[in-house]
Amino acid sequence: MNSRYSKFLWLIQFLGDLTLLNAAFFMGYLASDQTLPFNQIKDHYITLHIIFNMTWIILAFTFNIYVFSTVRRRKLELVVWNLIKIISLHLLIIFTFMGALKEAIYSREMLLITYFILGISVLIWRLAFIYLLNWYRKKGSNFRNVLIIGAGPVGLQVMRYVISKDNSGYRFIGFLDDAINHVKHKELVLGGVDALRNICEGKYKIDEIFCTLPFTSSKKIRSIIEYGDNNLIRIHLVPDFRGFLNKKVDLEFYDNVPVLNIRKEPLENIFSRMLKRLFDISFSLFVLIFICSWLFPLLAIAIKLSSPGPIFFIQKRSGRNNAEFDCYKFRSMSVNKDSDKVQAIKNDTRITLIGKFLRKSNLDELPQFFNVLIGNMSVVGPRPHMLQHTADYSAIIDKFMVRHLIKPGITGWAQVNGFRGATSHPRYMMKRVRYDLWYIENWTFLLDIQIIFMTVYSMIKGDKNAF
Repeated sequence: MNSRYSKFLWLIQFLGDLTLLNAAFFMGYLASDQTLPFNQIKDHYITLHIIFNMTWIILAFTFNIYVFSTVRRRKLELVVWNLIKIISLHLLIIFTFMGALKEAIYSREMLLITYFILGISVLIWRLAFIYLLNWYRKKGSNFRNVLIIGAGPVGLQVMRYVISKDNSGYRFIGFLDDAINHVKHKELVLGGVDALRNICEGKYKIDEIFCTLPFTSSKKIRSIIEYGDNNLIRIHLVPDFRGFLNKKVDLEFYDNVPVLNIRKEPLENIFSRMLKRLFDISFSLFVLIFICSWLFPLLAIAIKLSSPGPIFFIQKRSGRNNAEFDCYKFRSMSVNKDSDKVQAIKNDTRITLIGKFLRKSNLDELPQFFNVLIGNMSVVGPRPHMLQHTADYSAIIDKFMVRHLIKPGITGWAQVNGFRGATSHPRYMMKRVRYDLWYIENWTFLLDIQIIFMTVYSMIKGDKNAF
């Protein structure tokens, strides 16, 4: 039962996708034109049906979605993200094809129904497939035997990963290490590096080797790679960055030169930025049209009645690449000369009666949806700071300026994890920065949706840091 059925996993997904694709097409066709039976489908819809299938096949194999979703170290959110990209590109190509025709011979309603059904059904199918595959691997099937060369601290970390991820289908066989006197778990060492051939050709069928030897052992590493290549064993080289890095890194190649990026930034991808921007525009328009259109006048009247001064508070703040921009808020304080220097604190005498309500409910941030629409803010991102605070904190907090690699947000990962409002001590700002950096390095579209839901829940429940 080792990996006997591995070659069929992609085929199962592929056939499932094609079945759902065609089912969605015919359901959309029937829903938009129920008078025609299947044996009287118009010729141009048969042509569209063929293009529909061919486009999916080309896109799916171009982006390797069937290889990626069965990979043992794949992330669920990346599988979902790949599906979203494929469906979006498929929709774009089909609508481009329709737009190229001079006559409107295809029903837009039919295609909208088709993509709605397709998106939901394929997503459910993919999640169900991954769940069943994980369950199948947990039962001890579809596994790969893993040998780790080097039983030092890095090798032990790899072993813990292999053992803990029982749904990845890895089975740890043991270590090979020449320096056995320095090994913590000697009972797991099967021999020295020169025993590789005997181990692989003995009772164990080794499928993958993780080599954690230092790169100074280049001669040994080369021989391991050569042996793996000649015996159909996949080799993974595990570098040791513990001396200066303790986080995820990104590897790129400039021709044949490997370049290690110390920070992975998903939003450097143009498709990711376009998706985030499209969502920002759509979400901010929805809020401005359906919520702010009737709520703004009520809040404006309340602010005017509570204290003299303007309705909006406009303040220079630090944005993407540390560029200054005008950040809009509802005025929650009486007009004062310290507003650009001193943060609001609990029981601050400057806060007006309506201002307490606005700040507690986060409604004072609503005008920032104009900032989102303009493009100098995002719905989700690190919160922007006043210029004085950026200057102060950047001088005392390491990596503070990294927050400015992306657009600031109305809400953020730090805020939904309890770090919103004033920071009374630099250590609180350090924790906030850690959350912001984690968001920058781990952004996904689904994470943004999660943060928005968490923000809404926090607004309803109430936040002790809101004052």
